[in-house]
Amino acid sequence: MKLVSWNVNGFRACLKKGFEDFFKSADADIFCLQETKMQPDQADFSPEGYHKYFHSALKKGYSGTAVYTKTEPIKVEFGINGTHTDEGRVITCEYEDFYFVCCYVPNAQNELKRIDYRMEFEDDMRAYLSALDKKKPVIYCGDLNVAHNEIDLKNPKANVGNAGFSDQERGKFTELLGAGFADTYRRLYPDTAGVYSWWSYRANARRNNAGWRIDYFVVSERFMEKVKDSKILTDVMGSDHCPVELDIDLG
Repeated sequence: MKLVSWNVNGFRACLKKGFEDFFKSADADIFCLQETKMQPDQADFSPEGYHKYFHSALKKGYSGTAVYTKTEPIKVEFGINGTHTDEGRVITCEYEDFYFVCCYVPNAQNELKRIDYRMEFEDDMRAYLSALDKKKPVIYCGDLNVAHNEIDLKNPKANVGNAGFSDQERGKFTELLGAGFADTYRRLYPDTAGVYSWWSYRANARRNNAGWRIDYFVVSERFMEKVKDSKILTDVMGSDHCPVELDIDLG
């Protein structure tokens, strides 16, 4: 089973930059998006053979998530237990063998001005994932807006305390892993440096590979044995993020 997650930084813009070609070539069983920045009727993309689900922010042109899935879920929910719905950040699809949670975690912003909300969101999400995990395994993915360790960004010392690399955000990710979840890429490639999923549009960051690994596939610990590979598709253009992929054998 192939799963793909991509922060497209504006779905309508990404559709003009080769998104459809990549979508077809990926042929993912589940393909999810973050930062769609649109309402469901604003983009004409309904690939044959997929069910689609959009969760858009109340604020136009902001945030938003989407899921395209070949298998119709048993149930689809938006937000976290009916909360955190205004910004369109979370879609949960329940399948026979697992829960799939697509998420666009809030950015703490400059000077960490939104860190209090970020911490609230993290605590609510961890509790939510842990409750789901008691029912069946969880696959949690998306732009989680944190580089967990120094190996996960090009310039760690210069970014200590900045949004995405603050002690608070890194600590919450550590708490999530401690609650029975695994960062699939880092588990498989513990010492691999220089592989990132996001680059600033400034200062030729992508050309210089001055990036951050902030897009993840996280799974329930007991699902880790089923993971065949976790990939960061750095060659795929169209956004300031690249897609990430999870290959998992549920047989």
